[in-house]
Amino acid sequence: MKPLLQKLPLAENHSFVASTFRTPHFEVGWHQHIEYELILFTEGSGLSFVGNHVGEFETGDIYFLGSNLPHTFQKREIELLTSAVVVQFREDFWGLGFMQIPECRSIRQLLEASQYGLKITGKSRQRLQPLIIALESADSFRRILILGECLDILSTAKEYNKISTQDTRLQNNKDTTGINKVFQFTIDSFKDPISLSQVASIACMSVPAFCNYFKRTTRKTYIDFLNEVRVGYACHLLMETQKPVLDICYESGYNTMANFHKQFLKIKKLTPLRYRKYFDSNLLQRGTNIGIES
Repeated sequence: MKPLLQKLPLAENHSFVASTFRTPHFEVGWHQHIEYELILFTEGSGLSFVGNHVGEFETGDIYFLGSNLPHTFQKREIELLTSAVVVQFREDFWGLGFMQIPECRSIRQLLEASQYGLKITGKSRQRLQPLIIALESADSFRRILILGECLDILSTAKEYNKISTQDTRLQNNKDTTGINKVFQFTIDSFKDPISLSQVASIACMSVPAFCNYFKRTTRKTYIDFLNEVRVGYACHLLMETQKPVLDICYESGYNTMANFHKQFLKIKKLTPLRYRKYFDSNLLQRGTNIGIES
C-alpha cells in the first residue's frame, strides 16, 4: 500500500488549485502527489506527518511541501473541525522552460529545499497568510502574481525549518510498499500496544530486516518514530485538557509512567508537567499582551 496518489479537481480556466478544504473534506490519509503544496491552516490543530517527520500543527501554521513528498495532517479529536487553504501547483504550470530563466534561480532553490518539507517561521507567516487567503478568490493573471509573491517571500526571507530528513525519491520505489503501510498503521493505531513483530509482519519482513530497512529508509528507528507520534498526541492532551499526567500516559499508548516520562523528556527536553506549565504561562502571557493592546 503506497501513499494514496491524490488528485484535486482543477477548475476551468485555472492552472493550479487554491481552495479551502474543511471537515469532512479536509481529512486525507497518508498520501502524495506530483504537485507542490502550500497549505495554511485556518481552523483546528493536530499532528503533522511529513516524510519521516512527526510534529504538531496549529491554526495559523503554514507548510510548503515538495513534489511527491508523502504527508498527512491528522486532527486532534474526531469531533474537531479542521480547515485549511490548500494551494497545489506543478513545477511547469508557468509553461515549459520558465523556471530555467536566471530570475527564477532562488525559486528553483526553494523548490529543491521543499523536498524535505518546510514549516514557515518568523514574519513570513504573517506576510503569507493574507496572500494565501486571497489566492482562493483571485482571478485571471492576479492569481499568478499572488502565487509568485508567495514564492518570492519564501525564497528570499528563508524563514522556514526543514522538517524531514527523508529523501522523497525513496517513496517511489516499489520496495517501500511495506514501510508506507506501516506508516499508515502507526498513525491509525498508536494508542494501542504495538510490537516490532506486528509491524514487521505488516511490512512482510522479518524483525531484523524490518528494523534495518526502516532505519535506512527514514533515518530513525521504528521505536523512535512511534514515540514521536505518541508524545505528539500527549502534548495535545497536556495543552488542551486538565487530565492527570498518568491518564495521559495511558491514553497516548504507554503502559508505564516511567517510560512515558523518559520518552517525553528525550523528545521535548521537558518533563510532561513542565511542558504543561510552560504552555500555560505562554498562553497567559499572550492573553495579557492582547489585553494591553486592546
